[in-house]
Amino acid sequence: MLCLTNLVKKIRTLIIGTGGMARYHIKMMLQQQETTEIVALCDTSPEQLKMASEIFAEHDLPVPATGSDLEALLQEFAGELDAAFIITPHAFHLKQSVACLESGLDVLLEKPMVMNAREARKLIKTTKQTGRLLVVAFPGSLSPQIRQAKKILRDGQIGVLQSVNGFAWQNWKTNTANTWRQMPKLSGGGFLFDTGAHLLNTTCDLVGEDFVEVAAWLDNRGAPVDIIGTVMAKTKSGVYVTMQGCGDAFPTFASEIIIVGNGGLIRTGIWGERLEVQFAAKRAFDFRAKKVKVPPSLGVWEQFLDVRAGKMENPCPPEVGLRMAKLWDAINASSRQGGKPVMLDAK
Repeated sequence: MLCLTNLVKKIRTLIIGTGGMARYHIKMMLQQQETTEIVALCDTSPEQLKMASEIFAEHDLPVPATGSDLEALLQEFAGELDAAFIITPHAFHLKQSVACLESGLDVLLEKPMVMNAREARKLIKTTKQTGRLLVVAFPGSLSPQIRQAKKILRDGQIGVLQSVNGFAWQNWKTNTANTWRQMPKLSGGGFLFDTGAHLLNTTCDLVGEDFVEVAAWLDNRGAPVDIIGTVMAKTKSGVYVTMQGCGDAFPTFASEIIIVGNGGLIRTGIWGERLEVQFAAKRAFDFRAKKVKVPPSLGVWEQFLDVRAGKMENPCPPEVGLRMAKLWDAINASSRQGGKPVMLDAK
């Protein structure tokens, strides 16, 4: 009897960056071995490469090739790779993505996409020139929950969108002390551009249109980067948005996004960790929210493979990354002026 599983073409993959987040992704990818083959690992740190390699040994799998030079690995495995998963500090995303796209690879790129709107536009140009796929690995945008929330919004099920309120908190300041995440040249920002990037991106994705005016306040709380931030913004159609990030909370992390329309509301989280819908009450004081059921997911790599296979549209293309990058640029510009409102360029 013919086994159809054996006919599935595995996506030959290069992992770029093998730190803690990358090792989490590798473990998830190893649950999808019928579709995925990790061919090589790239990192400038021998220690990180060693820890990533140990994961394969623990699963009784051959250890992939390793190397510290991305260009050398791309040349060595030319014609033997289909995709790259980039999980490195934010400052390296543009250069590494361009190198992989120009080598003919599709790219799954860790968040945030790039450091600013200028880099985002350059990356969009490269994807168009190469004709390759680029998906930004935001678990929110790629989650079934946020995809369903967007459908509910676009279908007008909660009426005309009025306001969006988002909040994320974590003991980030302590957890990331003395790491690259608090080095501005590598990170491009602090809590609101790291964990808070999920808040910014998921909000951008749900709203689905550009912001035209932004006021923001960022406070470093004695750190080299922002730890606490508040953002107020208005979209092109007049939706009012507030976002708050607290990176010096008690030992925990959590989030909340509430989207209010004139016919109901949506409650979700920045990672798509839940989804509830509440419609206009048919009876007075009937305020019960309904949990929305969605298919299970193995995370961003599974969604990337589905996009690549044409099973669904790209939920987080570089154009969404540009919208977030423009927002982040405006947040910084406003904060530098003490919260003075900043008007955004429509381009």
